[in-house]
This record gives sequence, structure tokens and C-alpha cells, in this order.
Amino acid sequence: MFERNVGGFDRIARGVVGTCLVAVAFGALRADRRSMAVVAALGSAGLLFNFATARCGLNKLLGVDTCPRE
Repeated sequence: MFERNVGGFDRIARGVVGTCLVAVAFGALRADRRSMAVVAALGSAGLLFNFATARCGLNKLLGVDTCPRE
């Protein structure tokens, strides 16, 4: 149904930025900045989903494919 289209450096960058956004979300939650925590958590969830599945809907819409073919 949905082919892999995220790979290489792009995939690693999404994992790193997603993990950093988790830390930002927790920090914002501790600082009682709930709206920032929600935004960071949603962004993190999206990036970590892309990292884990190697699939990105926006890449699909734009025709971008960074996944190396075997």
C-alpha cells in the first residue's frame, strides 16, 4: 500500500530530532507550558513514526524518495 520513502541520513535526522522533541515536550510540561508541550509531543510522534516505519505521507505527496533501492 505505502512504499518506504525515507532512508539514509533523512531517516536518522528524523529519529534524532524526534527524540529531542520528546525532551522539549517533557521540559515544557514541567515548566507548565502545556500548549508548547502538546505541539512538541505531536511533532515528535510524527517524526518518530516516520523514523520507525521509513514512510512519510508528505514525501509521498511531493514525490520525494530518499530510501535507497536494493
